[in-house]
Amino acid sequence: MLDSTRTQQPADRTPADRPLLLRRISLGMVAGLLVQYGLGMIVNLYVSVPARDQGAGVLTATGRALASGPAALAVHAALGLLLILGAVNLVIRAALLRQRLVAWLSAAGLLAIVGAAASGAAFVSSGADGSSLAMALLTGVALLCYAVSLFALGS
Repeated sequence: MLDSTRTQQPADRTPADRPLLLRRISLGMVAGLLVQYGLGMIVNLYVSVPARDQGAGVLTATGRALASGPAALAVHAALGLLLILGAVNLVIRAALLRQRLVAWLSAAGLLAIVGAAASGAAFVSSGADGSSLAMALLTGVALLCYAVSLFALGS
């Protein structure tokens, strides 16, 4: 026999709490992106990408950065992957809660983060300044998307 009580909302979770969860996730994304932005500056200024990583493909460069890169580069790459997961989580939750504006902004933020990650992997692979610039600009776009989401969700 099926237990239908499992589909009911817990007493401590009301529909009014749902936008609060979206606000918290958006705020976490803003904080994570600011940390990522700072780490990116540290990596760009003070970390030398190993020569064996240059010329590798995007996925290879990401894997090497995580597995055997300098510590700051590994943390930067790992946080980037966590931010992608957080962005996907926010898009899905906003869509399920029918928060259209937040869902669109979150999707734009997700695309910006994925673009920044691809630019970062291209930077590790080629060392091109344009890839570093693209990474920084796309991070700024993602920050803007999540900040506007916070504003749209109100307090």
